[in-house]
Amino acid sequence: MSLPMNSSPKRNDRPIIGILAQEATNPKPNQTSHMFANHVKFLESGGARVVPIKIHQTVEEYKRLFNSINGVYFPGGRLSCTSSAYARSAKIFYDLAIEANKKGDYFPVWGTCLGLNMLSILTCGEDFFSGTNTFGVLLPLTFTEDAKDSRLYSGFPDEIIKDLTNEPLSQHNHRWSLPLSSFNSNEKLKKFYKVLNTNTDGEVEFVSTVEAYDYPIYAVQWHPEKNAFEWSKPAIAHCPSAVKTSFLMAEFFVGEARKNFHKFESEEEEQKALIYNYSPIYTGPVCGFEQTYFFC
Repeated sequence: MSLPMNSSPKRNDRPIIGILAQEATNPKPNQTSHMFANHVKFLESGGARVVPIKIHQTVEEYKRLFNSINGVYFPGGRLSCTSSAYARSAKIFYDLAIEANKKGDYFPVWGTCLGLNMLSILTCGEDFFSGTNTFGVLLPLTFTEDAKDSRLYSGFPDEIIKDLTNEPLSQHNHRWSLPLSSFNSNEKLKKFYKVLNTNTDGEVEFVSTVEAYDYPIYAVQWHPEKNAFEWSKPAIAHCPSAVKTSFLMAEFFVGEARKNFHKFESEEEEQKALIYNYSPIYTGPVCGFEQTYFFC
């Protein structure tokens, strides 16, 4: 199948994107799940508003929210891709997105780090990830031939592509990666995604960026959302090209969300759902992320 990418002349200039929350590592009363604020800021920098997708909601509640938002974002974290509440939420929204897109309802999905792991498992039903020495490192990106005609990189200036290729600007903070050899040996993954970037830890070449052929689904193993908003860890690039990359990535995905026209049933319901109802807490000295939202 092939969906009509960018076919609608209409545009939604008030896009709202849902970000998956995840269970807290050390839960406290009224703090059983959380979301790092850099993901919120990342999407806001591209011109979107954000709704937190809380864990442990019913399928009907998730369906109602799906029909109210214009895209979904799977952030990184250290959780199981099979047994966590995060994984349950991700599967429900992934299935809803696939179903909607098949019907011509353009609904984009983005995954970062763990989000790429999650999307690959949801697509092929298997976990091919293996350990790599890629925790807290900056790497240049290797661009594949498929990147040249990709949707994701179509609006990137040549000088930014050059800098991403030649300079260590992509922050990697993962211990598990999808080896390119494993990707190429799996027909479901090869048929669904094109690989736009790869990296290597010196021994294993792994997949860094993908986009689906026939769906508006995208994933990165690295962290473009950190360049402009995180300062507590050393392995984050803050140079102009790195910061511009953050905004270009955000602008692209928000642009995809502008093609969706879901909306809340009322302005009151919309206002109650938005992230503005919650206050982030300064957590930089504790966990290395400057600000975190907590939910009960």
